[in-house]
Amino acid sequence: MARQWRGVVEEYRDRLPIGPDDPVVTLGEGGTPLVEAPALTERVGARVWLKVEGANPTGSFKDRGMTMAMSKVAAGDARMVVCASTGNTSASAAAYAVRAGLGCVVILPDGKIAAGKLAQAIVHGSTLVAVDGNFDDCLNIARGLAEEYPVELVNSVNPYRLQGQKTAAFEVVDALGDAPDIHVLPVGNAGNISAYWLGYNEYAGRTTAASVDDVATRLEPVATRVPRMWGVQAEGAAPFVKGAAVEHPETVATAIRIGNPASWSLAQAARDDSEGRIDAVGDAQILDAQSLIASEVGVFVEPASAASVAGLLALAELGEVPKDARIVCTVTGNGLKDTATALGRAEVAPTVVAPTLAAVVETLGL
Repeated sequence: MARQWRGVVEEYRDRLPIGPDDPVVTLGEGGTPLVEAPALTERVGARVWLKVEGANPTGSFKDRGMTMAMSKVAAGDARMVVCASTGNTSASAAAYAVRAGLGCVVILPDGKIAAGKLAQAIVHGSTLVAVDGNFDDCLNIARGLAEEYPVELVNSVNPYRLQGQKTAAFEVVDALGDAPDIHVLPVGNAGNISAYWLGYNEYAGRTTAASVDDVATRLEPVATRVPRMWGVQAEGAAPFVKGAAVEHPETVATAIRIGNPASWSLAQAARDDSEGRIDAVGDAQILDAQSLIASEVGVFVEPASAASVAGLLALAELGEVPKDARIVCTVTGNGLKDTATALGRAEVAPTVVAPTLAAVVETLGL
């Protein structure tokens, strides 16, 4: 009999810093599809899969880290959590706080969050505070709140977040039988590329700067190698590419509209230690990739998610994608989180006909 997926903590408990008596706050996150993408394979000359993280409970990869962070908060005395967010973190924190019986405060940049994500935080009962500033301003406020009051910060600077997010790398290896040659991710606050690098290394029996225990050395290796990590930013929010923080980041990809990433040093280590790279693509390339993924692969992702694929396509045009390599692109969030952007380039008015079969057949030209 098939066993139901138990959430990332129970599936990978021996590789996570969770105590035997710690409560596990879970919504069944993880176990997301690794979808082969022949349309992308044909375009880039390498075999491509999409790790579809929009299949998580709140529609993004954030749930992997939130189950760990919220479980550790629930094991302590705090009764409230706080996060700064451009959207997905707020949705995840709000849902997992409800599950844990905790209060949740979301600090968000005013007018800079997609409606779908804002709706999630609202329906889960979080307290929303809009700041006349950008994400970096919000994170500074959230840090201050957590430092001075009995409130726990659950952004990716919380080390348990990365511990949960590293499980996506485990799943990729479990599905493919080994690590891919290249893994491509969108880069905003840079926690995810750091977490994947941590996960791949631990599965290969190695440690990194983000390791918090000795699982890599006390458990048998599962992978024989680690991939090169390729990160992709939006041109209007590309501090890694520019080599300096961006004071006023702007991009249609709201989830990666971040000018001063909190996980800067860890992401640089992931790039450099893996002999990888971090590049930038324009908003038009991101939207084109979003459309391509939907129309030819069958997966609807939000704009930031499509940055990974946009970056891969751009490098393929430059002849910089190794032929026949095995490549995984993480698509981080569900397209339903930002339908306004997706529909901005589409004709949404259906053809209206009489309520007869003949009228439909005529319209279809059959």
